[in-house]
Amino acid sequence: MLETMTSKPLDRNSLQSRLDLALSAARRAGDLILEHYQSASLTVDRKRDSSPVTIADRNAEQFIRGEIAKTFPDDAILGEEFGEQPGTSGFRWILDPLDGTKSFIHGTPLFGTLIGVEFKGRCVVGVCHFPVLHETAWGASGLGAWWQRPGESPRPAKVSTIADLSQSLFCFTTVQGFARIGRQDALDALIGSTAIARGWGDCYGHILVATGRAEVMVDPMMNPWDAAALVPIVEEAGGTFMDWNGTTTINSGNGISVNAALRDTVLRVTKR
Repeated sequence: MLETMTSKPLDRNSLQSRLDLALSAARRAGDLILEHYQSASLTVDRKRDSSPVTIADRNAEQFIRGEIAKTFPDDAILGEEFGEQPGTSGFRWILDPLDGTKSFIHGTPLFGTLIGVEFKGRCVVGVCHFPVLHETAWGASGLGAWWQRPGESPRPAKVSTIADLSQSLFCFTTVQGFARIGRQDALDALIGSTAIARGWGDCYGHILVATGRAEVMVDPMMNPWDAAALVPIVEEAGGTFMDWNGTTTINSGNGISVNAALRDTVLRVTKR
């Protein structure tokens, strides 16, 4: 842990102030991303792991980091593009400025800006903003989960109550990801057991679960910055975010968002 043992206990005002900043920063970062969306001049670089990155990813993360530094200079920050910065407050911001870069570079609108906040290792604030769709979902421990669409007031985000896997909508990321970790069996089983299977991947699939529009989202490969923002949103919406063995963590390299009724059913497919 980067935080010191002298950090103060968590309180509602600390949560709310960070949630307010995360909402503002995510929406403004989204505007920066849109400046490059579907641009003919967009250059795509490759990182060491061969994953794509663009100026939109980098500019958005730099902006969010700057906003955090101005208001919460003692908070730690972990970002996908610019690494880790230590802090002493007990809080750590975890940033994925453009979750779904492959969607972004292909002109597909299902990418989002993710901002999560941990307190002493527990995910307590999450914001997911979809710049093209102009939708935002957010949640914080004890403060509920919320969802706002263009021209509407925020509404509570709630998972669905569907309890039969055969009646559910199942979302997933790339088929290649399941094959890469040797779990094509899990993908095949879920496709065969659900009413509808769609590859609406990355954060979009998880938020569909949190807002009751899908029941299950399974991701075979995740980094901490892909997951941190999702935990408070899904949990406060009444669902579960967990790894493939049923543990609530952002560090297992995979993740599942699922409504409460189907949690155990899905685990019987994924757990080893």
